[in-house]
Amino acid sequence: MPRKFDQTSPYWIDNRARVVAIQKLMKEKGLDVYLGTRPRTLSFILDAFCPWRSFLIIPAQGDPVLYTFLVDATRVADETWLPTDNVRAYAPMGGQDQITVVSSMITEELGLAKGRLGVEDGISTYTPEGNLTHYEWEMLQQALPSWEFVNAHSLVDGLSFIKDAGTIARFREASRIVDEGQKVARAAIEHGGWKGMTETEIAGIAALAMRRAGSVSEWNFAGLNEISSGYRTGLGACTPPTNRKFQAGEPLMLDFHSMFMLALGDHSHNYLIKPVSASLRRHADNFVDLVETVLANYKPGATPSSLSAIMMDRAEVLGCADYILPGCEHGIGLFGDEWRIGQATDGPFPYWTDPDHVYEKGELLICAMQYAAPDEGVGFRYENPILIGENGCETLSKFPLAIEEID
Repeated sequence: MPRKFDQTSPYWIDNRARVVAIQKLMKEKGLDVYLGTRPRTLSFILDAFCPWRSFLIIPAQGDPVLYTFLVDATRVADETWLPTDNVRAYAPMGGQDQITVVSSMITEELGLAKGRLGVEDGISTYTPEGNLTHYEWEMLQQALPSWEFVNAHSLVDGLSFIKDAGTIARFREASRIVDEGQKVARAAIEHGGWKGMTETEIAGIAALAMRRAGSVSEWNFAGLNEISSGYRTGLGACTPPTNRKFQAGEPLMLDFHSMFMLALGDHSHNYLIKPVSASLRRHADNFVDLVETVLANYKPGATPSSLSAIMMDRAEVLGCADYILPGCEHGIGLFGDEWRIGQATDGPFPYWTDPDHVYEKGELLICAMQYAAPDEGVGFRYENPILIGENGCETLSKFPLAIEEID
């Protein structure tokens, strides 16, 4: 559906102002052109779903120009705020390939024979990060021999770090949608509904409920909701659903995703299918205690290191330190932005979470915790978008934190 440019909408984002802010930073850094290739950059600037390999050229002044794959250019032009003429196609035809159109736009249309080109480069554990590839870098250098290439992704990362009101409103709605999926899933499995049901089936039931509530995608790079049951709950993060049937006496983890106007909903909820052993109940109670402990300490001034220390100290008291992964979060932003916490890359391990990053009001991230006891065939996961406020954090998914026992 084409975007509606209603500035009175709670979901309104001033994308042109974002471009102007980037151009101001470009001037400070001495960059003549910025070339964006990452999905996170495309979402942040275009405010449109852009899944194909694309190249966003931001000049020193004026609106950007996007080159995306031929089959999708018309649709993107219909959905973004950019003027139609600024969304263009590349294709495997003479003079229309990616390298030619990008370099020609810079040298001929912008009239720049030389300068400093900001590009996006780095590493990530996230598969579709979208950094400039080695081949693209080499070919663009051949096409732009008088240009200096500068890794400049931190410009976008810094600006997108603190969320504006429209972005926050979108995330709240995405989380409301995920809660609808959790409600319908809960109703489907209770009172024996789980009997004969598979992981794939409950994933589909929730997906339909969330689509009816307004979600347009399951959004994550795996392209699915993540479900695990029984021993699979102890295998760690990312559990694509299988055709495994639920069994009595086992744990069950439902991790649902949604997308609303490029904002992402993400919430994991855990259950125990009766009869529940004392050992299983103890693991479940320990995990809930740990989640509550961590959420109570997310606030301005805290750091990933301080939260991990608090979590692990509590785990030692509970006697479950061997089962909890020593991390509490992963990043979240508009589509394509779910990896790093903190925009700086000067921590002990560049491009990973800076353990000494100090949280600020307005940050939005995922409280993500994993409890895994594979030898006992049990594990739990908690994921929920949180917004850092003045004195603590707001959990955006409102589905109750508990590990319930299902008949």
